[in-house]
Amino acid sequence: MKFSAHSLLAFALFATHTLFLSAQDDLPTRALPTEDDYYKIIKIPIPEGIVLEAGGVCALPDGNIAVSTRRGEVWIVENPTAERPHYRKFASGLHEILGLLYKDGALYCAQRGELTKLVDRNGDGKADRYETVHAWPISGHYHEYSFGPKLAPDGSFLVTGNVSFGSSDWWSGKSIVPWRGWTMKISEDGLLEPFAAGMRSPCGIGTVDGAFFYGDNQGDWMGSGFVMHIEKGDFAGHPASLDWADRPESPVKMRKELVYQKVEPRGDSRIKPEYIRDEPYTTIYEMSRKIYPDKQIKAPAVWLPHGILGVSTSEIITDDTQGAFGPFAGQVLVGDQGMSKIARVFLEKVNGAYQGAAFDFRNGFRSGVLRMCWGSDHTMYVGGTNRGWSSTGKEPFGLERLVWTGKVPFEMKAVRAMPDGFEIEFTQPVLKATAEDVDNYLVASYNYKYHPVYGSPLIDYKENAVRGARASADGMRVRIVVDSLREGHVHDIQPLGVLSARDSLPLLHPAAYYTLNNIPAGTKADFPLVAVKPKRKEPEFVDVGAAVNTPDQQMKEARPTTEGEKAKTAGNKATAAAAPKPAAPVVTEKDAMALLTKHTCIACHKKDERAVGPSFTDIAKRKYSTARIVQLVHNPEPQNWPSYTPMAPMAHVPKKDIEKIAIWLNSLRK
Repeated sequence: MKFSAHSLLAFALFATHTLFLSAQDDLPTRALPTEDDYYKIIKIPIPEGIVLEAGGVCALPDGNIAVSTRRGEVWIVENPTAERPHYRKFASGLHEILGLLYKDGALYCAQRGELTKLVDRNGDGKADRYETVHAWPISGHYHEYSFGPKLAPDGSFLVTGNVSFGSSDWWSGKSIVPWRGWTMKISEDGLLEPFAAGMRSPCGIGTVDGAFFYGDNQGDWMGSGFVMHIEKGDFAGHPASLDWADRPESPVKMRKELVYQKVEPRGDSRIKPEYIRDEPYTTIYEMSRKIYPDKQIKAPAVWLPHGILGVSTSEIITDDTQGAFGPFAGQVLVGDQGMSKIARVFLEKVNGAYQGAAFDFRNGFRSGVLRMCWGSDHTMYVGGTNRGWSSTGKEPFGLERLVWTGKVPFEMKAVRAMPDGFEIEFTQPVLKATAEDVDNYLVASYNYKYHPVYGSPLIDYKENAVRGARASADGMRVRIVVDSLREGHVHDIQPLGVLSARDSLPLLHPAAYYTLNNIPAGTKADFPLVAVKPKRKEPEFVDVGAAVNTPDQQMKEARPTTEGEKAKTAGNKATAAAAPKPAAPVVTEKDAMALLTKHTCIACHKKDERAVGPSFTDIAKRKYSTARIVQLVHNPEPQNWPSYTPMAPMAHVPKKDIEKIAIWLNSLRK
């Protein structure tokens, strides 16, 4: 099986596995495996009356699971794998617990304003001592969530704090009181040490081989979600926290005025800053490496493309099950609350800095994935919640187990940077004829803006030609030579035509997103390369969407007309009937969905159901013309959909892409 690069370009940068399968006309008709064949999601029953909005989940030495809730309770789930586990209330009366840790016979949790130690001194199964380890300032703002703790190698605790927002400028993060937007390190005897700054909404926290990692959500100053290695004194990008960087106990060198010297904060704070397509820009990578290399600014180790691998990064945990959970031992799993899913991250160090590849892993959890932990049975426990935080999972809360079935999926196990491309390691041997055909790969690279606007579109997008591919003797690795590698960019690698040797299966998840912070030194590939094929020019797009029956046209046709207007209309119709009609363009669902995914529309819209925004079928019922849809994407009119969250202007989306999406949208009315 062979794919030309051009025939797949229309399939777009971010095609999903389902879309890919629908495009394979030459595959025999057969039921292909799904995520559920390899990793089962098992719902853990919750007794009626218990609102288990999980904010923290941790395993206990006796095999039980402790779950903290956003409503301030801690529950012990006894025999969690049983048909009917027993729930025992361990503590209550606390404030929005968003993390839980077991250490030396006690549970530690981050409340809104303190790190609390919970101890059962008399052995009756309930906490009888609630001890404040350390209390930090709070202003009372609703968004001042606190996350953690995580255990540092020296036995101290790491806690992170959200920024607040302004009363009128709700889009702009603020640090109203000290250490909002910071990672705080707290000793067991209660001493607080400001550790790092620049966080916005640092729900994603975890440790990898003793190193502390944090993940954030797309928002102001944050182009997309990510996973970042944090060390003492680091600045992670959000300038609000720098209001406290001048304090003598602060280890952070970066200052807010230095940010604003390079990035315009966009003037009047009463006016929400919108995306400007052609303005000069910088990136967080450039800030860290070229502009202020001495200020300890950190760029993400791995970006998580928005709307593809998540929209609201949560728990970060390492697979330390030594193979009992499948073929990804030692890798990192990252939860996402908004998309109710888990992504997988392979990390490596190049020139002393972390970088690596992110992959899709498991979708379909019943609520927003907030916290995960490993049980004594080497299965993963997943706690979910979505109250006030919309998620694709429709249940308001939940507790689930993720269990490996013992089957090994055909996946990219790892992607490693090479001096002239990448090495892809697979979980099963590849069919070499497919793996060594360069036409079976798509590679593109892009970046995100560093600016005060909420999120960022893809910028500096470029297709990278694959010049050669060579499989190892055992078929487990393939080295690809890629033109024009770019440091500081995400490289989207899609081996769309590569099949497994045993069953000729396509990849379960056919995309890897490698954040290339450093190109390694070393020996370049020693095998023949092919010439770059010239691109074929796409046919000119014909916009016939303006002729559809729009509400404006209906109103025009409904009003009375004069005899002169009738005659003119009749003449126009006769002329139009005599003229050759352009062929109506057809946009398939797979091509439309690829574009909707590329431009992150699916983060807020679904085909047939309400989400953050209206469904595509509901939009189609409005009978907008193609030109009108282009206008509304670039400049939304929230008054048209008053019961939904206002849509941000998407001025960066090319008109040609919106036109194709519009044709597919209007086809839904049929």
